[in-house]
Amino acid sequence: MYTSIGFNILMNSDMVYDDIGSYPLPEGISSDWIQSAITSRSQDDQLFEIISSAMQFLKVIDDPACVDAPLLVKESEAKILELEALRDYASEYRSDHGAKFKIRVCVTGPVELYLKEFGSTAYGDVLLSFAKSIDRFVKNSIKQSGDLVVNTISIDEPSIGLNPQIMLDDEDIINALTIAGESAHRHGIDAEIHLHSPLNYKLVCQVPSINVIGVESASNPSYLELIDRTDLLATDTFIRAGIARTDIYGLSAILNEKYNINVWKEPDRLSEVVTGMETPQVIAKRLSRCYDMFGEHIKYVGPDCGLGSWPTQNIAAQLLKNTAAGIDKFRQEH
Repeated sequence: MYTSIGFNILMNSDMVYDDIGSYPLPEGISSDWIQSAITSRSQDDQLFEIISSAMQFLKVIDDPACVDAPLLVKESEAKILELEALRDYASEYRSDHGAKFKIRVCVTGPVELYLKEFGSTAYGDVLLSFAKSIDRFVKNSIKQSGDLVVNTISIDEPSIGLNPQIMLDDEDIINALTIAGESAHRHGIDAEIHLHSPLNYKLVCQVPSINVIGVESASNPSYLELIDRTDLLATDTFIRAGIARTDIYGLSAILNEKYNINVWKEPDRLSEVVTGMETPQVIAKRLSRCYDMFGEHIKYVGPDCGLGSWPTQNIAAQLLKNTAAGIDKFRQEH
């Protein structure tokens, strides 16, 4: 299971610091990573994220015993198991803090599931079945949250804008994404789509149930230039901007060239990623640039996804701390 965390930070507008993507397992592989992730910052209002891989959903959707019809999961079977694992912690958190534990739930989107099962075909009705199933997972997550508060739903669609295999009609994609975000929208919960490329952001702006577009903009700052702010204004859509790089292989390549070594053989050198490269000052500068471009239409900020490939939890946690410090620095300067 991949997890990350985030929390609310008030700036000139209400922005939410949310960490997306994976988090490295600790040495020995135990459940300690949950507490490590949560305690890597010192803010009050925390938002923990659950991220489930495509296969977790497909395993249920493809099981004849778990569906009402082909690819349409039974509501009783539409469960995200990580939520069950968090219930005890959420109860303790509520007892200690007097408030429910806020989470974001990330689900694999219908287009991504469709591609994994059917590749470069174009069966619109099949796509809609995946969308209805995903909405049932979301609906159950909200309905059975208990001491958890589902604050955000993130729909993971990394192939949209990148994968040439997508042969589905735009109208079918819009309809499918609308259905996938329906329960979140009905409950007044932000529905974010996590894209790896914003090339097709205009298509997403036409989805009434999705109001946030996530952009991997820290490692690819030019991605922000592809988005026209007037499109966001016209459709009341917001941005989730990546402000800290997580592409550890790209970052380590810079160190390799700088020192003429292989830093993976000298892991102590990798700490320079968080002590000299992805510093609070650098992160604050990225956020300032994003804010200059989109202003009040930035709703979420945080690292790009991909911390799971980082070598240790300690260095990953330091990046999260640097991100929080960078946001604080931005807030002080604005």
